[in-house]
Amino acid sequence: MYSGQTILAQLLQHVPHYAFRRIVARYRSDYRVRSFSCWDQFVCLVFGQLTFRESLRDLELCLRSRPEQLYHLGLRGRVCRSTLAEANERRDWRVYADIATLLIRRARALYAGESFGAELANATAYAFDATVIEVSLRLFPWARYGSSTAAVKINTLLDLRGSIPSFVSITKATRHDVNGLDDFVLEAGAFYVMDRGYVDFMRLHRMLQAGAFFVIRARKDLRFRLVQSRAVLKTEGVRSDQVIALTYTRSVRDYPEYLRRIRFYDVERKLPLVLLTNNFVLPARTIADLYKRRWQIELFFKWIKGHLRIKHFWGNSANAVKSQIWVAVGVYVLMAILKKELKINLSLHAIHQILSANAFQKEPIHQLLTKDYTEFSTPSDLNQLLFNHL
Repeated sequence: MYSGQTILAQLLQHVPHYAFRRIVARYRSDYRVRSFSCWDQFVCLVFGQLTFRESLRDLELCLRSRPEQLYHLGLRGRVCRSTLAEANERRDWRVYADIATLLIRRARALYAGESFGAELANATAYAFDATVIEVSLRLFPWARYGSSTAAVKINTLLDLRGSIPSFVSITKATRHDVNGLDDFVLEAGAFYVMDRGYVDFMRLHRMLQAGAFFVIRARKDLRFRLVQSRAVLKTEGVRSDQVIALTYTRSVRDYPEYLRRIRFYDVERKLPLVLLTNNFVLPARTIADLYKRRWQIELFFKWIKGHLRIKHFWGNSANAVKSQIWVAVGVYVLMAILKKELKINLSLHAIHQILSANAFQKEPIHQLLTKDYTEFSTPSDLNQLLFNHL
């Protein structure tokens, strides 16, 4: 019988403890803390994300029922709802942002050789978008969004190789999406894929000057004149490939260079698309395929909203909200690292479900995740829950 570490402890081994301690010291988050350190708080939040805990009371009851396992996780302080609430309120959220960023760098290195469906050789491609999480105005008055609602916004730059978030910022929902383009450092030679909500020619020109490429869906009211029309193969879905110049006075001032305009019909979604890019070398079909990969960021938002705890928060302050979201991002990346390093064929959803049901089980994590879960037959009674569909 395996008598080693629990599944949760094995998962947390992928977090470098020396780096964790260095980050905590940077923000002095454990200064004068006698019990319930940042690591204790981190373990509790990871457990809550992994096992779908709804509230601090729920989290407290589950953890206090397994004191012997918590000791081996390095959690020396007594888990108390009020202590955890105070930690969420006061401990600097940047600790968990830096930990998640550290894990992101590791995950991106692991997925660097992944293919994402567009032939770009060694170029890096990102999708940038934002999602809004609505909260109660009564409980979160600092996040006011409109006269009677409140919300927070998560801006994400997603590396399309492996669907790993390379940059995340959490802001008030009142901030316009396009301002998120000012928050990250542009990478020369990289492609940035965006929807038409990010059409801002001043910022797009900044990308051009930084040596980066953009692929963005054009607005319907775009004013331009045709400079050159290129030959296309309409059998590939490309309807036209043009070189254009902007004609609207403000647009010309903000972006005085030529643009490439590609009309494409997406057969899968039955949707005509008009794309703008500053890349004049790649085939039009490759540009269109690259834009289609933007859908990965929509799936990423859907995944984290559906499987992690970022719609119901364990604290009402801005610090608590940011801490919880960053730990959720860290858990997502931890599972992606686990999947790649252990060469597991399961989806992240399946991995999450299995880990959540076995958090305190003592079994090698690789053995747990490589079992043949297809051997269980579907129940004959279709009214029963299909537990084998993880």
